[in-house]
Amino acid sequence: MNMLAEPLQKFATNSLESHWLPFTASRDFKAEPRLVVKSEGMYLWDHKGGKIIDGSSALFNVAAGHGRKEIIEAVHAQMLQNDYSPHFQLGHPGSFALSAKLSQILPEPFNHIFFVNSGSEAIDTALKIVMAYHRARGEGQRLRFVSRERAYHGVNIGGVSLSGLMKNREAFPGVIPNVVAMRHTWDSENTFVRGQPETGAELAEDLQRFCDMYGASTIAAVFVEPVAGSTGTLVPPKGYLERLREICDENGILLVFDEVITGFGRLGAPFAAQAFGVTPDIMTMAKAITNGTIPMGAVAARDEIYETITNSAPENAIEFFHGYTYSAHPVACAAGLATLDIYEREGLFDRAADLSGYFLDAIYSLKDIPAVRDIRGYGMMAGVEAWPEDGKPGVRGNRLQKELFWKGLHVKFTGDTAIVAPPLIAEKSHVDEMVDILRQTLSVL
Repeated sequence: MNMLAEPLQKFATNSLESHWLPFTASRDFKAEPRLVVKSEGMYLWDHKGGKIIDGSSALFNVAAGHGRKEIIEAVHAQMLQNDYSPHFQLGHPGSFALSAKLSQILPEPFNHIFFVNSGSEAIDTALKIVMAYHRARGEGQRLRFVSRERAYHGVNIGGVSLSGLMKNREAFPGVIPNVVAMRHTWDSENTFVRGQPETGAELAEDLQRFCDMYGASTIAAVFVEPVAGSTGTLVPPKGYLERLREICDENGILLVFDEVITGFGRLGAPFAAQAFGVTPDIMTMAKAITNGTIPMGAVAARDEIYETITNSAPENAIEFFHGYTYSAHPVACAAGLATLDIYEREGLFDRAADLSGYFLDAIYSLKDIPAVRDIRGYGMMAGVEAWPEDGKPGVRGNRLQKELFWKGLHVKFTGDTAIVAPPLIAEKSHVDEMVDILRQTLSVL
């Protein structure tokens, strides 16, 4: 039995029917499944023996590449020592070590971390932190939240309420009220612009309009992805994030950066906050915090937010009535510590910054293909958008994702946009391999 057949034998089954797959056309998938049975470094292997280069860091979470022995060994050692202990009125050393190490790569003044299990949970936790903070300050009337069109903030009910993607909302109407959406930042005049567009900062004035319309004192927070990732890499115009920060400061509104995708080196800096030089009040993160090995997420808050909530409660009382059974799971913390060690030891954030120029040159070389509608990119992240097929958005993208997989490239699609974001261990040869497969496939459309 060969090494690729062994995993299939281990999980042998006569049916795929019992698994209800997430974000998947289940009937289509089960008719022609694409099963990954091995992963190592920059590559995946399918159940037929095919080798696939990972062009999206799985789901933007495997920043240090697959199969890292350091993480595996740390997880194994932790499970032998303490496989699980709760964090409700108890603790374990790993969570304090991880929060301290994480604070070192966050901008000042972020020295307090709340651990969760996913980006979706991080967003819902951030919503609660915002509400608790304003209530502690005697401003409980701040009940309104501002998001954006084309925003993705996870799939829990808070994140769906903030979502600007129609398909993520239409089947789930029972969302929280008092959410308004600013316009997205994509402009047809800025197609094929590399990096931040020169125009579009005025779109941030939507927030000022909401202040004028609803009253600034009713707005609690504005949630933005610094680079809107899941919708297809919408890079903020120059001055846009800075203007949001100004309006928030002028009106007592909290600015929340959803860094679930942009965090941990994706833009050539630890976080987008450093890459763009704009510091929010709260940051959510997940995905690459454990290199995708163990589910984990986190919310970082400015010290003043933590202190305000904490000091408003009576002595010896619980200050923040929120948490999860698996918050700061010992094994996840061990994986997180090992992952941060890899990022630091191998200089992967700097490596991403160094490779970004070559990566973007290669991606933007695809602009001559007639089927390509737009390309957007920053750091080690790019969106390659194809024209819709017969005026039906998403049909071409769905087909392309499957076709590219069988040709040896995994990329995550949203609609008709391929989101290319390879692991930060990538070499130039890996970039060339990905772009060659994209060119061969897109050129025949």
